[in-house]
Amino acid sequence: MSYYDQEAIEKFRLSGKILKNSRDELKSLIRENMLIIDICEKAESLIKEKGGEPAFPCNVSVNEITAHYTSPPKDKTRIPEKSLVKIDMGVHLDGYVTDTAFTICFNPEHIFMVSAAQEGLQAAIETIHSGISTSKIGEIIEKTIRNRGFRPISNLTGHSVGRYLIHAGTSIPNIKQFSFTKIKEGQVFAIEPFVTLPEAAGRVENHPKKTIFRLTKNKKIKNPYSQKLINYIDKKFKTLPFSERWLKGIVPENKHNQAFKNLINSKIISGYPVLIEASKKIVAQAEHTVIIEKDGCRVLT
Repeated sequence: MSYYDQEAIEKFRLSGKILKNSRDELKSLIRENMLIIDICEKAESLIKEKGGEPAFPCNVSVNEITAHYTSPPKDKTRIPEKSLVKIDMGVHLDGYVTDTAFTICFNPEHIFMVSAAQEGLQAAIETIHSGISTSKIGEIIEKTIRNRGFRPISNLTGHSVGRYLIHAGTSIPNIKQFSFTKIKEGQVFAIEPFVTLPEAAGRVENHPKKTIFRLTKNKKIKNPYSQKLINYIDKKFKTLPFSERWLKGIVPENKHNQAFKNLINSKIISGYPVLIEASKKIVAQAEHTVIIEKDGCRVLT
């Protein structure tokens, strides 16, 4: 029995197509010294122009920053010269989520690390099928990356995706680990190897900074401006992550900061910590979303 009916599968397929086209267009635009906020906003506007909605804020993670960085409002951060830049984008169409990522390398010394991430992803795509264990996929990803002379990030994983769900319950490890979990036909997965240097710690840690948020509980709050933000977030994003940038103009500018702070302090919204490689070494990433078939998979992105 399939996880999804034909209508849902078609929405996943169209979501993936929008994401692929947006990613391919964005790739050619990224330059050193660009404002990160310009990349984020261009990625998100491309998705909307092509008929989708961003499933989460565009992540632009530079060098040892591994994931979960999007520009906050008025961000002045730029892409440094000779950097390694990971762009992670997602689309939803009527809630059906697809997810993709790529790495832009402005330093030729690190091009082989980018290739190792892509090859780890490709090895997983070529191997995954209904009935295979998640541990076997992790083993294949790790072996491919280590054979290229690099190290996978051990505590980040790929993940199943669903309707209004970016992490739908099943993880795809990037290293060999013991698990009885089997992949099932019809599941949709984002596979995403993260790769670092062989001498690195090979794991990520939470940074205090948070730039991506989600609604964790919808409850009434006294401040009318905070309540207006809650109503908007619940209607527009539901369970999906969002950026504070996306709330511009919902309440008067002079009321926004306090209204937003109230939501954090009341634990109505929570933030995702920016993730940093523990030894501050550079990281590359590659990612596609696939739908599992009996004898393999179909790449949606």
